[in-house]
Parts: sequence; C-alpha cells; structure tokens
Amino acid sequence: MITQIYEIQTPQEAEKCIKLGVDQIGSVILSQGDWRVEVLREVTRICESTDIKCSLIPLFQDRDTLYRAIDYYRPHFIHFCETLTDDDGQEIELERFIEFQSNLKGKFPEIGIMRSIPVPEEGSSPGFPTIITARALEPVSDIFLTDTWLGKEPVEGYIGITGTTCDWEIARELVLKSKIPVILAGGLSAENVYDAVMKVLPFGADSCTQTNLVDEKGNPVRFRKDFKKVEKFIKEVRSADEQIEVKREELEKSIKDLKDELREREASLPAHSIRPHQLIVIEELEEEIAAKEKELDSLGGGT
Repeated sequence: MITQIYEIQTPQEAEKCIKLGVDQIGSVILSQGDWRVEVLREVTRICESTDIKCSLIPLFQDRDTLYRAIDYYRPHFIHFCETLTDDDGQEIELERFIEFQSNLKGKFPEIGIMRSIPVPEEGSSPGFPTIITARALEPVSDIFLTDTWLGKEPVEGYIGITGTTCDWEIARELVLKSKIPVILAGGLSAENVYDAVMKVLPFGADSCTQTNLVDEKGNPVRFRKDFKKVEKFIKEVRSADEQIEVKREELEKSIKDLKDELREREASLPAHSIRPHQLIVIEELEEEIAAKEKELDSLGGGT
C-alpha cells in the first residue's frame, strides 16, 4: 500500500519525504500566470533519480499552459481535482472533463492521470453521485483519489485541503467497484489513517492538511509540513498494511483447508444412497468457501 504526501513544494521537503519512505509526492502549481517554478521542477527531478513517483496539481484549466507545464515538469502523474458537482452536490455534465483528459492522454501517453473523486462527509448527502462520477471518468483516468466534498470548498472550484474526513463507506464502495486503483484522501492523519485503511482497503493513503504544521491557534499552515506527523502517518499506514497481509494469509490458509475438506468429503460419498445430511455438509462447506473467497477478494484493493 502506498503513501502519498501533498503540498511538497521544495527539493528539501522532497528529500525529507523520500528519507521517511513516502511512495508518492504531490505538488501544486498555484496559478496559470506563474506556472513555471524552478524549485517545483527540482522536486520532480529528485523523484526521477529514485523509485518515488511525483504528481502535480494545476490550479488552472487552460490547455496550452497545461501542456507547456507538463513538458517542463514531466511528472509521473498530472492530478485533476475539480469539484465535478454543483454546489448542492448534484450531477453536472462531465463531457468537457472527459474530453480534456482523453486529449491529454493522447498527447502525453506516458503521463498518468490522477483524478480526484468527490465524496461527502459521512451522512451529509444521501444519493451523492460519487460512483456515477467515477464510472464516467474511469476510462480516461489511471488512478482515483477520494477527497472530501463540503459544498463550499477552500479553493473555489476544486475539492481538497479541507482537513475533514469523507464518508468511508462510500469510499469503500468506490474501491470495490473501480477498475483502477483508488487512493484514500480527505482528513487523514496519523490518528485516524489506520482505521481508515482497515475500513476502506484502498490502494494507498494520502495526507495533506493533517500533516501540516499548525499556527498558534492550531490551524494548519499551507505548504508547511510537520515531518514528525508525516513519519507517524507512514508508520500507521504500514502497520495497517501489515495487518491486512496477515488477514489475507489467514484467509488463504482457511480456504485451502476448507477445499481440502470438501474434496475429502466428496471423495467419500457413496455411489448410491447419499444421505441428506452429507449433502448439507458439502453445501455448507461450499458456502463458507465462497464467503471467504469474497472476503479475500475484497482485500485486493490494498495490494
């Protein structure tokens, strides 16, 4: 399971993340007018010399500027995080986003596309179109990232940096139904990421706001990381991943033992006069195997 840390804007921060074991580093281009930032380019260059991947969020939508930025930075992933709903959380026409991503994939096939999928807070928006939105964008995306939708976002038109957790049940549904990997984001910290990962079983876990330094009032400071928090976050994700692996191994052994027992019982059935209780035992074994295989398959999101 991967860890991703966002708002890494300098080579020094990137090097600290790499030393701590972060798998993916995310940076932000703050404006179309100032898209060429040398220190951000150094972040991507540092990642090129390692196994670490980098992603880049452009806070603008001009195609020509974006293409120039991709040529300049050459990130592993370009990350789009537009809101994708109206202010009330209702569906909107997504064709322009689909077309934009399709054209980009055609021009830069080597660059992955990460797409944020909005997920509301728990219990706040029944019928929210998370799954519908994801299905529409899945064919032109390489990886999804959940993020919390509030209806009034800190950066107008974009989801993210709320510091608020999303509905983990909806996020889990997305993981199960998506054909591409899903990274869980939205208010994740060292204090809650273990529970979140064990609940959602995503491909990875992302943190931005909750691993930032805070001011004297306790508010997160943008673009200022607290690397002690980052270190603890990574440890908690790894701990959850190890526990998932233990559970996976236990299920695999249990399924093997049950299948061995099933084969033995089937081989011992008499050619004639099979008793009802013998069939019942076999059916119960088959049902238990199917249930455990389904549970094992559900763990696949974390691999």
